Amino acid sequence: MTESNPACLYCQRTSDQIPLIQLEYKNEAHWICPQHLPILIHKPAELAAFLPGLEGLEGFDHEGS
Repeated sequence: MTESNPACLYCQRTSDQIPLIQLEYKNEAHWICPQHLPILIHKPAELAAFLPGLEGLEGFDHEGS
């Protein structure tokens, strides 16, 4: 999605529908909504289809820390 009309990389909802949080990955701006932010934090590999390169990234496990 273009920056002129950003949308959540996971669910494609726009800022007209839900608040969005901007993130940068590989020098590109991306957007994610608060509902899907926990996936980025805890299971980032699940976003590899949207952000190639996250396949091997481990998430934060608060119970194991």
